[in-house]
Amino acid sequence: MKLRGLAVLLVLSLLVSSCTQDRVLLTAQLDNRLEFLISQNSPDGTMEYYILDQEDDYANIPQDPKNPLTAAKVELGKMLFFDSGLAQDAVKNSGLGTYSCATCHIPEAGFKPGGFQGIADGGIGYGIDGDNRRRNTEYEESELDVQSARPLTMVNVGYVTNTFWNGQFGATEENVGTEDVWDNDPATARNHLGFEGIETQNFAGLIDHRIQISKPLLDQLGYTPLFDEVFADVPVEDRYTTMTGSLAFSAYIRTIISNRAPFQDWLKGDKEAMTFEEKEGAVLFFGKALCTNCHYKKNLGSLEFHALGVKDMYQRSGGAFDAFPTDKRNLGRGGFTLKEEDNFKFKVPGIYNSEETPFFFHGASVEGLEDLIDYKDLAQTENPNVPQSLISDKFEVLNLTDEEKANLVKFLRYSLTDPDLVRYKPDAVLSGACIPNNDEQSRIDLGCN
Repeated sequence: MKLRGLAVLLVLSLLVSSCTQDRVLLTAQLDNRLEFLISQNSPDGTMEYYILDQEDDYANIPQDPKNPLTAAKVELGKMLFFDSGLAQDAVKNSGLGTYSCATCHIPEAGFKPGGFQGIADGGIGYGIDGDNRRRNTEYEESELDVQSARPLTMVNVGYVTNTFWNGQFGATEENVGTEDVWDNDPATARNHLGFEGIETQNFAGLIDHRIQISKPLLDQLGYTPLFDEVFADVPVEDRYTTMTGSLAFSAYIRTIISNRAPFQDWLKGDKEAMTFEEKEGAVLFFGKALCTNCHYKKNLGSLEFHALGVKDMYQRSGGAFDAFPTDKRNLGRGGFTLKEEDNFKFKVPGIYNSEETPFFFHGASVEGLEDLIDYKDLAQTENPNVPQSLISDKFEVLNLTDEEKANLVKFLRYSLTDPDLVRYKPDAVLSGACIPNNDEQSRIDLGCN
């Protein structure tokens, strides 16, 4: 009996060993398959193309030649981005000093709003990671600083030359040849300054989002010496303005990089950084699921614009603030270029840290990665204003199995999530205000009292 028991144990041991060896072999084969597919889809033919820069590698991070990165400029931009002391152009007195750029671009929420729609001026409360931001009842809906298109993430936006869902900001790349429409809007008229998208968008954004930068305010808050250090080459009469402030904001934003995501570790040689199922999902991403038809640039987005037939913000069940059918944002690229063939086409966004606030597309019409993959799998319009005939020819029916969908979701949810975006958040700002909001309810929610 003892011999029989030993024999059984030996057989079981051999089976376990065999299964382990098979798993190791399969994993190695999967790694090889993934390396091949990534290189095949890479714009430069190498897997290394997708390795993101380190946030302090100022020499190599993509930057506007007219706004070179320095450590001091990045640090100044970081504090300004989170400081609600600059919120001095609010519509109501109750809104003064209560919001910041980080109100709608929260690190814990993947540098997006915590809810489907961001509210800066006119909002109160924070909740958890910004999920309970709501309207200040002193504000009429038309007075709120909200957008009828979901704010895009700030993660890896340094790799994007033309910003906004319609790509309207930036004088280079995709906007070369669109100069005849720049003057149709005061915001896009700033493209004539010759900057790239981030800088141009911030020139307009600080004003549109009611952020003030002036010498008296900077003196009051304590930022004047930092402006003197960072912009010593700018004449004093031009040094303390939204223009210089925007350059600091933009420098900081360019350093928000998701280089600690498991996929990044895998690309750098740590083959255990992703699970077997996540690797299978990555193989689908770079292969059968056709994701890299559009998501092929370094940030896993691109400069392309496509019509996917998703709903606009005003069509959301439950409604949204100040969203309406005639908003030109609903036309996507066509709302900027005024070309009918560009109507309903929207920018292909980067997808790192997507899971942290799972509202997708410009109208936040799809919630959750599972529903996102289902939508991509079916490739059918959901917007009655966008017929199937206008849908991008890159938007194809995939016929993924349930297991394939689950693995693709795992790759997106875990492998592409940098778990430490809070490293881009300052410990404090010079005004001493609560970060990122300073209204009474937010201070309670954030424990600032």
